[in-house]
Amino acid sequence: MEDHTFTSVLWRWEAQDAWRFVTVPADLTDAIRLTTGPPRGFGSVRVEVTVGATTWRTSVLPDTSRGAFVLPVKKAVRHAEDLDDGEIRVGDKLISSKREKYYLPPEQRNFGMVFQAFAVWPHLSVYENVAFPLHIRKLPKDEIHARTEEALKHTNLYKVAHESPDGLSGGGKQRVALARALAIRPDVMLLDEPLSSLDPHFREEMRFEIKDLQRRFDFSILYVTHDQSEAMALSDRILVMRSGVVQQVGTPLEVYGSPANRFVFEFIGLSCFLKTDLTPNGMRVNNIDYPWPANIAPPAALVQAGQAWLAARPSEIDFVGEGGLRGMVSRKAYLGETVDYRVMIGDAEIRVQKGRRVPGPAVGDSVGLAFPQPHWYPIE
Repeated sequence: MEDHTFTSVLWRWEAQDAWRFVTVPADLTDAIRLTTGPPRGFGSVRVEVTVGATTWRTSVLPDTSRGAFVLPVKKAVRHAEDLDDGEIRVGDKLISSKREKYYLPPEQRNFGMVFQAFAVWPHLSVYENVAFPLHIRKLPKDEIHARTEEALKHTNLYKVAHESPDGLSGGGKQRVALARALAIRPDVMLLDEPLSSLDPHFREEMRFEIKDLQRRFDFSILYVTHDQSEAMALSDRILVMRSGVVQQVGTPLEVYGSPANRFVFEFIGLSCFLKTDLTPNGMRVNNIDYPWPANIAPPAALVQAGQAWLAARPSEIDFVGEGGLRGMVSRKAYLGETVDYRVMIGDAEIRVQKGRRVPGPAVGDSVGLAFPQPHWYPIE
Protein backbone atom coordinates (compact mmCIF):
# COMPACT_ATOMS: atom_id res chain seq x y z
CA MET A 1 0.00 0.00 0.00
CA GLU A 2 1.15 3.53 -0.75
CA ASP A 3 2.30 5.58 2.27
CA HIS A 4 0.10 8.48 3.39
CA THR A 5 1.20 11.04 5.99
CA PHE A 6 -1.25 13.23 7.91
CA THR A 7 -1.73 15.07 11.18
CA SER A 8 -4.86 14.64 13.30
CA VAL A 9 -6.21 15.16 16.80
CA LEU A 10 -6.55 12.33 19.32
CA TRP A 11 -10.13 12.03 20.59
CA ARG A 12 -11.96 9.85 23.10
CA TRP A 13 -14.97 7.65 22.42
CA GLU A 14 -17.65 8.69 24.91
CA ALA A 15 -19.05 5.16 25.19
CA GLN A 16 -15.70 3.70 26.21
CA ASP A 17 -13.41 6.05 28.15
CA ALA A 18 -10.27 3.96 27.63
CA TRP A 19 -10.45 4.09 23.81
CA ARG A 20 -8.72 6.82 21.79
CA PHE A 21 -8.97 7.45 18.05
CA VAL A 22 -7.76 9.75 15.31
CA THR A 23 -9.86 10.57 12.24
CA VAL A 24 -8.17 9.70 8.95
CA PRO A 25 -8.57 12.56 6.40
CA ALA A 26 -11.61 11.97 4.23
CA ASP A 27 -9.60 12.38 1.01
CA LEU A 28 -7.71 9.15 1.89
CA THR A 29 -10.88 7.04 2.09
CA ASP A 30 -10.80 5.83 -1.52
CA ALA A 31 -7.07 5.14 -1.38
CA ILE A 32 -7.51 2.97 1.72
CA ARG A 33 -10.35 1.00 0.17
CA LEU A 34 -8.65 0.47 -3.19
CA THR A 35 -5.16 -0.52 -2.04
CA THR A 36 -5.74 -2.69 1.01
CA GLY A 37 -7.95 -5.48 -0.29
CA PRO A 38 -11.50 -6.43 0.68
CA PRO A 39 -12.97 -5.05 3.93
CA ARG A 40 -13.11 -7.16 7.08
CA GLY A 41 -15.76 -7.30 9.81
CA PHE A 42 -17.90 -4.12 10.17
CA GLY A 43 -16.23 -2.72 7.04
CA SER A 44 -12.83 -2.40 8.75
CA VAL A 45 -9.61 -2.37 6.70
CA ARG A 46 -6.25 -3.74 7.84
CA VAL A 47 -3.39 -1.18 7.71
CA GLU A 48 0.11 -0.59 9.03
CA VAL A 49 0.54 2.59 11.07
CA THR A 50 3.61 4.54 12.21
CA VAL A 51 3.43 7.23 14.89
CA GLY A 52 6.82 8.67 15.80
CA ALA A 53 9.13 5.69 16.37
CA THR A 54 6.27 3.19 16.90
CA THR A 55 4.89 0.98 14.10
CA TRP A 56 2.04 -1.52 14.47
CA ARG A 57 -0.66 -3.36 12.51
CA THR A 58 -4.29 -2.52 13.19
CA SER A 59 -7.64 -1.95 11.49
CA VAL A 60 -9.24 1.35 10.59
CA LEU A 61 -13.02 1.51 11.02
CA PRO A 62 -15.58 3.33 8.86
CA ASP A 63 -17.34 6.20 10.62
CA THR A 64 -20.40 7.30 8.65
CA SER A 65 -20.95 10.35 10.87
CA ARG A 66 -17.56 11.73 9.82
CA GLY A 67 -17.51 10.33 6.29
CA ALA A 68 -14.06 8.86 6.92
CA PHE A 69 -12.16 6.04 8.59
CA VAL A 70 -11.09 6.28 12.23
CA LEU A 71 -7.89 4.79 13.58
CA PRO A 72 -7.77 3.33 17.11
CA VAL A 73 -4.57 4.24 18.97
CA LYS A 74 -3.76 1.72 21.68
CA LYS A 75 -2.60 2.70 25.15
CA ALA A 76 0.97 1.40 24.68
CA VAL A 77 1.44 3.70 21.66
CA ARG A 78 -0.01 6.69 23.48
CA HIS A 79 2.39 6.20 26.38
CA ALA A 80 5.41 5.53 24.13
CA GLU A 81 4.79 8.69 22.07
CA ASP A 82 3.44 10.94 24.87
CA LEU A 83 0.13 11.37 23.05
CA ASP A 84 -1.92 11.71 26.23
CA ASP A 85 0.08 14.64 27.55
CA GLY A 86 -0.92 18.32 27.58
CA GLU A 87 -2.88 20.73 29.71
CA ILE A 88 -5.60 23.36 29.51
CA ARG A 89 -5.22 26.78 31.15
CA VAL A 90 -7.30 29.95 31.28
CA GLY A 91 -4.81 32.69 32.04
CA ASP A 92 -2.80 31.34 34.98
CA LYS A 93 -5.61 29.02 36.09
CA LEU A 94 -5.00 25.32 35.44
CA ILE A 95 -8.13 23.53 34.20
CA SER A 96 -6.83 20.10 33.27
CA SER A 97 -3.45 18.34 33.21
CA LYS A 98 -2.79 14.69 32.44
CA ARG A 99 0.76 14.92 33.73
CA GLU A 100 -0.26 16.52 37.03
CA LYS A 101 -3.30 14.22 37.28
CA TYR A 102 -5.41 17.32 37.84
CA TYR A 103 -8.96 17.96 36.65
CA LEU A 104 -10.94 20.97 37.80
CA PRO A 105 -14.66 20.08 38.07
CA PRO A 106 -16.88 22.02 35.62
CA GLU A 107 -18.77 23.82 38.38
CA GLN A 108 -15.50 25.35 39.63
CA ARG A 109 -14.24 26.66 36.28
CA ASN A 110 -16.40 29.80 36.12
CA PHE A 111 -17.35 29.16 32.50
CA GLY A 112 -20.59 30.45 31.01
CA MET A 113 -22.28 28.30 28.35
CA VAL A 114 -24.77 29.23 25.63
CA PHE A 115 -26.18 26.38 23.56
CA GLN A 116 -27.51 26.25 20.02
CA ALA A 117 -30.96 25.09 21.18
CA PHE A 118 -31.39 27.84 23.85
CA ALA A 119 -31.75 25.35 26.77
CA VAL A 120 -34.11 27.56 28.79
CA TRP A 121 -36.58 25.99 31.21
CA PRO A 122 -40.22 26.68 30.30
CA HIS A 123 -41.51 25.95 33.81
CA LEU A 124 -39.38 28.79 35.22
CA SER A 125 -39.83 32.51 34.59
CA VAL A 126 -37.16 34.49 32.74
CA TYR A 127 -35.94 35.81 36.12
CA GLU A 128 -35.77 32.30 37.61
CA ASN A 129 -33.87 30.97 34.58
CA VAL A 130 -31.23 33.66 34.96
CA ALA A 131 -30.97 33.25 38.73
CA PHE A 132 -30.76 29.45 38.62
CA PRO A 133 -26.94 29.04 38.44
CA LEU A 134 -26.54 31.55 41.28
CA HIS A 135 -28.78 29.45 43.52
CA ILE A 136 -26.70 26.40 42.64
CA ARG A 137 -23.62 28.30 43.81
CA LYS A 138 -25.43 29.10 47.08
CA LEU A 139 -24.79 32.84 46.86
CA PRO A 140 -26.53 35.20 49.34
CA LYS A 141 -30.07 36.19 48.32
CA ASP A 142 -29.21 39.88 47.96
CA GLU A 143 -26.30 39.08 45.63
CA ILE A 144 -28.45 36.71 43.57
CA HIS A 145 -31.07 39.42 43.11
CA ALA A 146 -28.49 42.09 42.23
CA ARG A 147 -26.66 39.92 39.69
CA THR A 148 -29.88 38.68 38.10
CA GLU A 149 -31.28 42.19 37.66
CA GLU A 150 -27.97 43.40 36.24
CA ALA A 151 -27.92 40.57 33.66
CA LEU A 152 -31.57 41.17 32.73
CA LYS A 153 -31.01 44.90 32.20
CA HIS A 154 -27.93 44.38 30.00
CA THR A 155 -29.78 41.88 27.79
CA ASN A 156 -32.98 43.95 27.46
CA LEU A 157 -35.07 41.40 29.37
CA TYR A 158 -36.00 43.46 32.44
CA LYS A 159 -39.57 44.13 31.27
CA VAL A 160 -40.31 40.41 30.74
CA ALA A 161 -38.46 39.17 33.83
CA HIS A 162 -41.51 37.50 35.37
CA GLU A 163 -42.93 36.05 32.16
CA SER A 164 -42.39 32.54 30.81
CA PRO A 165 -39.62 32.22 28.18
CA ASP A 166 -42.08 30.17 26.12
CA GLY A 167 -43.71 33.39 24.98
CA LEU A 168 -40.44 34.87 23.68
CA SER A 169 -39.09 34.76 20.15
CA GLY A 170 -35.99 32.73 19.31
CA GLY A 171 -33.87 35.83 19.80
CA GLY A 172 -35.54 36.47 23.17
CA LYS A 173 -34.86 32.93 24.37
CA GLN A 174 -31.22 33.23 23.35
CA ARG A 175 -31.02 36.48 25.34
CA VAL A 176 -32.25 34.51 28.37
CA ALA A 177 -29.46 31.99 27.84
CA LEU A 178 -26.94 34.82 27.50
CA ALA A 179 -28.22 36.53 30.65
CA ARG A 180 -28.00 33.27 32.61
CA ALA A 181 -24.39 32.77 31.54
CA LEU A 182 -23.61 36.44 32.20
CA ALA A 183 -25.01 36.35 35.74
CA ILE A 184 -22.18 34.14 37.02
CA ARG A 185 -19.66 36.78 35.81
CA PRO A 186 -17.68 34.24 33.80
CA ASP A 187 -14.00 34.27 33.00
CA VAL A 188 -14.80 32.52 29.71
CA MET A 189 -18.05 32.27 27.78
CA LEU A 190 -18.51 29.17 25.60
CA LEU A 191 -20.94 29.66 22.71
CA ASP A 192 -21.82 26.66 20.52
CA GLU A 193 -23.51 27.77 17.27
CA PRO A 194 -25.70 30.12 19.36
CA LEU A 195 -27.32 31.98 16.46
CA SER A 196 -27.81 29.21 13.90
CA SER A 197 -31.51 28.72 14.72
CA LEU A 198 -32.40 32.43 14.48
CA ASP A 199 -33.69 34.22 11.41
CA PRO A 200 -31.21 36.51 9.58
CA HIS A 201 -32.48 39.74 11.18
CA PHE A 202 -32.18 38.49 14.76
CA ARG A 203 -28.89 36.78 13.96
CA GLU A 204 -27.27 40.04 12.89
CA GLU A 205 -28.77 41.91 15.86
CA MET A 206 -27.49 39.30 18.35
CA ARG A 207 -23.96 39.43 16.90
CA PHE A 208 -23.63 43.04 17.97
CA GLU A 209 -25.23 42.39 21.35
CA ILE A 210 -22.79 39.56 22.13
CA LYS A 211 -19.79 41.68 21.14
CA ASP A 212 -21.06 44.61 23.19
CA LEU A 213 -21.52 42.40 26.29
CA GLN A 214 -18.04 40.96 25.89
CA ARG A 215 -16.45 44.40 25.77
CA ARG A 216 -18.56 45.73 28.65
CA PHE A 217 -17.88 42.85 31.05
CA ASP A 218 -14.37 41.96 29.80
CA PHE A 219 -14.65 38.18 29.53
CA SER A 220 -13.22 35.95 26.81
CA ILE A 221 -15.45 34.11 24.34
CA LEU A 222 -14.78 30.77 22.67
CA TYR A 223 -17.28 30.82 19.81
CA VAL A 224 -17.90 27.75 17.62
CA THR A 225 -19.56 28.47 14.27
CA HIS A 226 -19.74 27.43 10.62
CA ASP A 227 -20.94 30.93 9.68
CA GLN A 228 -17.98 32.84 8.25
CA SER A 229 -19.62 36.24 8.63
CA GLU A 230 -20.21 35.58 12.35
CA ALA A 231 -16.59 34.57 12.81
CA MET A 232 -15.33 37.66 10.97
CA ALA A 233 -17.68 40.06 12.79
CA LEU A 234 -17.18 38.77 16.34
CA SER A 235 -13.61 37.55 16.57
CA ASP A 236 -10.32 39.07 17.56
CA ARG A 237 -8.67 35.81 16.47
CA ILE A 238 -10.01 32.98 14.32
CA LEU A 239 -8.94 29.35 14.49
CA VAL A 240 -9.86 27.30 11.40
CA MET A 241 -10.04 23.51 11.82
CA ARG A 242 -10.45 20.65 9.37
CA SER A 243 -11.12 17.10 10.57
CA GLY A 244 -9.85 18.07 14.02
CA VAL A 245 -6.59 19.58 12.73
CA VAL A 246 -5.78 23.29 13.08
CA GLN A 247 -5.25 24.88 9.65
CA GLN A 248 -4.63 28.50 10.64
CA VAL A 249 -4.83 30.89 13.58
CA GLY A 250 -4.90 34.65 13.01
CA THR A 251 -6.88 37.85 13.02
CA PRO A 252 -9.93 38.00 10.73
CA LEU A 253 -7.92 40.15 8.30
CA GLU A 254 -4.99 37.69 8.29
CA VAL A 255 -7.19 34.63 7.76
CA TYR A 256 -9.22 36.32 5.02
CA GLY A 257 -6.39 38.12 3.24
CA SER A 258 -3.53 35.63 3.72
CA PRO A 259 -5.08 32.16 4.01
CA ALA A 260 -2.62 29.39 4.93
CA ASN A 261 -3.90 26.94 2.31
CA ARG A 262 -6.66 26.30 -0.19
CA PHE A 263 -9.03 24.88 2.44
CA VAL A 264 -8.89 28.10 4.48
CA PHE A 265 -9.26 30.20 1.33
CA GLU A 266 -12.44 28.33 0.33
CA PHE A 267 -13.84 28.17 3.87
CA ILE A 268 -13.54 31.89 4.65
CA GLY A 269 -15.39 34.00 2.13
CA LEU A 270 -16.41 33.51 -1.51
CA SER A 271 -13.77 32.10 -3.83
CA CYS A 272 -13.04 31.37 -7.50
CA PHE A 273 -10.53 28.90 -8.93
CA LEU A 274 -9.04 28.70 -12.41
CA LYS A 275 -6.80 25.82 -13.49
CA THR A 276 -3.71 27.08 -15.34
CA ASP A 277 -0.70 25.61 -17.15
CA LEU A 278 2.48 27.47 -16.21
CA THR A 279 5.72 28.28 -17.99
CA PRO A 280 8.62 30.56 -16.99
CA ASN A 281 7.21 33.26 -19.30
CA GLY A 282 3.51 33.08 -18.56
CA MET A 283 0.48 30.84 -18.33
CA ARG A 284 -1.93 29.02 -20.61
CA VAL A 285 -5.67 29.16 -19.92
CA ASN A 286 -8.26 27.62 -22.25
CA ASN A 287 -5.50 27.05 -24.86
CA ILE A 288 -4.58 30.76 -24.88
CA ASP A 289 -1.13 31.94 -23.78
CA TYR A 290 -0.87 34.95 -21.49
CA PRO A 291 2.28 36.76 -20.32
CA TRP A 292 2.63 37.38 -16.59
CA PRO A 293 0.70 40.58 -15.73
CA ALA A 294 1.91 42.65 -12.79
CA ASN A 295 1.51 40.98 -9.35
CA ILE A 296 0.17 37.73 -10.79
CA ALA A 297 3.26 35.48 -11.11
CA PRO A 298 3.08 32.38 -8.88
CA PRO A 299 5.87 31.01 -6.68
CA ALA A 300 8.77 29.41 -8.56
CA ALA A 301 7.95 25.94 -7.18
CA LEU A 302 4.51 26.02 -8.83
CA VAL A 303 5.99 27.23 -12.13
CA GLN A 304 8.37 24.29 -11.98
CA ALA A 305 5.45 21.92 -11.34
CA GLY A 306 3.84 23.18 -14.55
CA GLN A 307 0.28 23.58 -13.25
CA ALA A 308 -1.51 25.46 -10.47
CA TRP A 309 -4.83 26.89 -9.35
CA LEU A 310 -5.21 30.66 -9.75
CA ALA A 311 -7.60 31.74 -6.98
CA ALA A 312 -9.25 35.05 -6.11
CA ARG A 313 -12.18 36.58 -4.25
CA PRO A 314 -15.05 37.66 -6.55
CA SER A 315 -14.83 41.17 -5.08
CA GLU A 316 -11.10 41.33 -5.91
CA ILE A 317 -11.39 40.62 -9.65
CA ASP A 318 -11.58 43.62 -12.02
CA PHE A 319 -13.01 44.09 -15.48
CA VAL A 320 -10.43 45.57 -17.87
CA GLY A 321 -10.79 46.81 -21.42
CA GLU A 322 -7.32 45.76 -22.53
CA GLY A 323 -5.33 42.73 -21.41
CA GLY A 324 -6.39 40.36 -18.67
CA LEU A 325 -7.79 36.87 -19.13
CA ARG A 326 -10.47 36.84 -21.80
CA GLY A 327 -13.96 35.52 -21.14
CA MET A 328 -17.65 36.09 -21.80
CA VAL A 329 -20.35 37.23 -19.35
CA SER A 330 -22.88 34.39 -19.07
CA ARG A 331 -25.05 35.73 -16.27
CA LYS A 332 -25.67 38.94 -14.35
CA ALA A 333 -27.71 39.23 -11.13
CA TYR A 334 -28.53 42.19 -8.89
CA LEU A 335 -28.00 41.45 -5.19
CA GLY A 336 -28.99 44.80 -3.72
CA GLU A 337 -25.77 46.73 -3.16
CA THR A 338 -23.73 44.44 -5.41
CA VAL A 339 -24.02 43.00 -8.91
CA ASP A 340 -22.96 39.37 -9.33
CA TYR A 341 -21.44 38.42 -12.71
CA ARG A 342 -20.62 34.92 -13.98
CA VAL A 343 -17.85 34.96 -16.60
CA MET A 344 -16.98 31.87 -18.64
CA ILE A 345 -13.32 31.32 -19.50
CA GLY A 346 -13.58 28.19 -21.59
CA ASP A 347 -15.34 25.64 -19.38
CA ALA A 348 -14.42 27.46 -16.17
CA GLU A 349 -16.92 29.78 -14.48
CA ILE A 350 -15.48 32.81 -12.67
CA ARG A 351 -17.63 34.88 -10.33
CA VAL A 352 -17.10 38.66 -10.16
CA GLN A 353 -18.88 41.04 -7.78
CA LYS A 354 -19.00 44.84 -8.14
CA GLY A 355 -20.94 47.65 -6.51
CA ARG A 356 -24.26 48.40 -8.18
CA ARG A 357 -23.15 51.95 -9.00
CA VAL A 358 -20.06 50.72 -10.89
CA PRO A 359 -20.76 50.46 -14.65
CA GLY A 360 -20.35 46.88 -15.80
CA PRO A 361 -20.69 44.66 -18.87
CA ALA A 362 -23.88 43.09 -20.18
CA VAL A 363 -24.65 39.41 -20.63
CA GLY A 364 -22.91 38.19 -23.78
CA ASP A 365 -20.11 40.80 -23.65
CA SER A 366 -16.50 39.73 -24.13
CA VAL A 367 -14.44 40.98 -21.18
CA GLY A 368 -10.93 40.90 -19.76
CA LEU A 369 -10.39 39.93 -16.14
CA ALA A 370 -7.53 41.24 -14.02
CA PHE A 371 -6.47 39.67 -10.71
CA PRO A 372 -4.84 42.39 -8.55
CA GLN A 373 -4.64 40.12 -5.48
CA PRO A 374 -4.17 36.54 -6.74
CA HIS A 375 -3.61 33.44 -4.64
CA TRP A 376 -1.86 30.36 -6.00
CA TYR A 377 -2.35 26.76 -4.88
CA PRO A 378 -0.87 23.48 -6.10
CA ILE A 379 -3.00 21.00 -8.02
CA GLU A 380 -3.13 17.86 -5.88
